[in-house]
Amino acid sequence: MPDLPKLLMDSLQGAAGFDAAAFEAVHASGAQVTSVRLNPAKWPGDGETHEWSSDVGMEKIPWSTWGYYLSKRPSFTFDPLFHAGAYYVQEASSMFLEQVLRQSADLSRPLRVLDLCAAPGGKSTLIRSLLPEDSLLVSNEVIRSRAGILQENMIKWGAAGVVVTNNDPRDLGRLENYFDVIVVDAPCSGSGLFRREPEAIDEWSLDNVQLCHQRQQRILADIWPALRSDGLLIYSTCSYSKEEDEEILDWMMEELQATSCRLQVGADWNIVETQGDKGGYGYRFYPDKVKGEGFFIAAVRKNEGNTFSYPRSKKQGFEKLPRKEADALGPWITERSPLLLFRHEEMVRALPASMAEDLNYLQSYCYLKKAGVLLGQPSVKDFIPDHELALSDLIHEQLPAIELSREEAINYLRKEELQAASGRLQAVREERRGWSLVRYQGQNLGWVKVLPNRVNNYYPKEWRILKRP
Repeated sequence: MPDLPKLLMDSLQGAAGFDAAAFEAVHASGAQVTSVRLNPAKWPGDGETHEWSSDVGMEKIPWSTWGYYLSKRPSFTFDPLFHAGAYYVQEASSMFLEQVLRQSADLSRPLRVLDLCAAPGGKSTLIRSLLPEDSLLVSNEVIRSRAGILQENMIKWGAAGVVVTNNDPRDLGRLENYFDVIVVDAPCSGSGLFRREPEAIDEWSLDNVQLCHQRQQRILADIWPALRSDGLLIYSTCSYSKEEDEEILDWMMEELQATSCRLQVGADWNIVETQGDKGGYGYRFYPDKVKGEGFFIAAVRKNEGNTFSYPRSKKQGFEKLPRKEADALGPWITERSPLLLFRHEEMVRALPASMAEDLNYLQSYCYLKKAGVLLGQPSVKDFIPDHELALSDLIHEQLPAIELSREEAINYLRKEELQAASGRLQAVREERRGWSLVRYQGQNLGWVKVLPNRVNNYYPKEWRILKRP
């Protein structure tokens, strides 16, 4: 690893919890930490049961309900459960967001939450797992090229009450008083990721820190109007620089008149509580103290603003599916909760029915890249189910399904033909025709169509595994 920037080391002298010798030593060691967070809606079995168990140990992350350190990094690419959305590979320090939400937000009622800088989706998937039923999560990414991977990861996670947007913070700021919680994992100079991404060392500079400081202020000022009175804003970076951490917290308290939230932190977690000049509380993660990367997080509450009410709309901005067509989808989707079924560009989508007004309101201000779950495309002869439906929590539990071996699952994920090397698949063809789910360890991977002489693979071409095991 290249030497750490001297200007960075000098700037951190006096920062809360900073130990220069230990900090340099852990970066020089080349140690890497791999951690995952399980999807409570999908993970098969009881907690840690998985094929990793034989050669990969799992150790609980103390501040995370579903987070685990792995003793070594397995091949996620060739783990079908990864593609099924049964877990997310996420840096352990950033999982502390769970504690901020549990301690500072009211998780006993439905919430409207915005993850403003959401790609690739780690914090959004975490937030979605914590939110009560009927809560709405808006996951936004301003950079168009990154919004695609955000959409893919939210599809894999499977929750219906999610909208993915591709908007500038200023656009979303027009949703005045709308959100109960806003999470801003702000673009930063990235010094907290030096151990994981050594190439970032050469890109770091004091000038970039200042540019990031200004950008962070602009983003926060733009989005602040969208937070309701007494709403919660959670701010985080992967930077050690005080200019991007404590000084931004000071700025929010002074310029936005925000109130800082203090958190309870386990004494053995080795997370450093810090205070800015205005008395606000932030939390620093150093890789020589915690088993994770560099991270900073703070939460503030809004003191001014108003409650939100939906504006009057003369017409709906979406085409609700006629009753007869909606009834025809009954065999495909769960009946657990009421759904809004609507048509968009000849495709049928579904959102929890409680979010109809939200959909109408959001599309008046935002570019919606994904709203709810894409169910599929009706046709005269057949309903063509979408991959998104297969991975969602709306899928009907009684649909036909084929359980695959690990080798068969990887072949499916490579979008290869499912050979009848197995007499089992041959038997399936003889007893069943039409659409079928394929599963691995009970988790849906996608669709196949069973025909008399073959089984067609409908895994998305753009998602397929390109490597060989």
